[in-house]
Amino acid sequence: MTNTIGDIEAADVVLITGSNTTENHPVLSSFVKRAVRFGNTELIVVDPRRIKMATFAGKWLRPNLGTDVAWINGLMHVIVKEELYDQQFVENRTREFDAFKKSLEEYTPDYVEAVTGIAAEEIVETAKIYAKAKAAGILYCMGITQHTTGTDNVKSLANLAMLCGNLGIEGGGVNPLRGQNNVQGACDMGGLPNVYSGYQKVDDPAVAKKMGEAWNVSDLPQKPGLTVTEMVPLAHDGKMKALYIIGENPLVSDPDLNHTEKSFSNLDFLVVQDIFLTETAKLADVVLPSSCFAEKEGTFSNTERRVQRVRKAVEPPGQARSDWEIICDISGRMGYKMSYQNAREIMEEISMVTPSYGGITYDRIENVGIHWPCPSKDHPGTPILHTQEFTHGKGVFHAITYIPPAEMTDEEYPLFLTTGRVIYHYHTGTMTRKTEGLNERAPGCFVEISSVDAEKFELENDRMIRIVSRRGEISARVLISEKAVEGSVFIPFHFAEAAANRLTNAALDPVSKIPEYKVCAVKLAKEAVS
Repeated sequence: MTNTIGDIEAADVVLITGSNTTENHPVLSSFVKRAVRFGNTELIVVDPRRIKMATFAGKWLRPNLGTDVAWINGLMHVIVKEELYDQQFVENRTREFDAFKKSLEEYTPDYVEAVTGIAAEEIVETAKIYAKAKAAGILYCMGITQHTTGTDNVKSLANLAMLCGNLGIEGGGVNPLRGQNNVQGACDMGGLPNVYSGYQKVDDPAVAKKMGEAWNVSDLPQKPGLTVTEMVPLAHDGKMKALYIIGENPLVSDPDLNHTEKSFSNLDFLVVQDIFLTETAKLADVVLPSSCFAEKEGTFSNTERRVQRVRKAVEPPGQARSDWEIICDISGRMGYKMSYQNAREIMEEISMVTPSYGGITYDRIENVGIHWPCPSKDHPGTPILHTQEFTHGKGVFHAITYIPPAEMTDEEYPLFLTTGRVIYHYHTGTMTRKTEGLNERAPGCFVEISSVDAEKFELENDRMIRIVSRRGEISARVLISEKAVEGSVFIPFHFAEAAANRLTNAALDPVSKIPEYKVCAVKLAKEAVS
């Protein structure tokens, strides 16, 4: 997030898109609801489903799945045409505006309505609400990123924020809501194939030299590695022979699971390090039991970039150990000794080699966390990014063209499927589905469908049906819901026995390599899978 969670209540307008905030981020959603109910914040929700957050919104726009670039460009077309944008911010803090402005010309309200299904007058009204706010914040989640155009979607939201001067100010910002605890910290620590900690590029010789000196090694590779979505096809083709998986359950979470299962069966060696015996761990040659968050020391970096202490509350069971201890032991046996006495020593090294964490120490975050970047011991941290300038100077406007989803509906597969979460379960259910009370509230998979489509396909509530895509099929219970909109169905992906990702499309965003989980074509069949 460029801004803080608390900043939400300082916004005049909050735009939420691609985020079922009340179910995926229930604590954070309370800030939004409080701002709307007790403050003067106006809420705009753009979502293909009538999610609960839409009931708090002054504006709910329902776009066709996979048309985010079109409706965002439509808002900006209106804002530019009516000169509602922040001309001073654009002139002083951005570049490439003329080319960007030209690219918006075709996105008239009428054209956007034809593409997105959002009424032209709604586009105009929403654009004016956002543009006229003194401070407008954008919240988004994986409903924006999990598309073949996910990178374009994010760039488009950044364009919108820059256009109206909503970066570097309280109550503004472009704020991605992280999908899992400490996923921000994992990225910060180099859990991506092209960077070291603090997003220092692997292919930068100066960075490689610095890291090599810190670790007392030479000739560190300067070629970026592979993403998980690039590794699995290589395993399928027999070009990748071994995988070491830590805290991930791809045999439920990966798209096109039938292909993923075949890929994993071609591996010569699979290691899984996790806190439970997941569906993926059950196939592993070696399982390394690790300790959970309450059983170890360390830090988490949350969605607002706040680095916070995690303290050991209980001893880990059996032979479970901290992830860092397991990794260090393996490294030592492979010829490179990693000698740390505790998690504090690792944090000291992080501060030494990571400029954005340079001033963060255990002592400083003993009671209250610090927002990175915090480059020195006397730096207070940075709650709001880009207050004076962007990292690379002036912000760049990107001319983005709308591209349809990789898979569209047709006569054989007449409905769009989108996937997501429910409030009672978390990701692949590794932890939550071991909790009796949560299983009571959400015992199994369902397919959420509109009353119009239920009548059209002659489906009854609670009936078990088959949902079929070009890649696979599952059985699920029908749930006729007001959240659903005609032409689309929704399935949560938590349930391994009816894994939604047997249906989803593995087509990737060319830049981020994220799969298109949020759009694919399906058909419904009354008879359940035998």
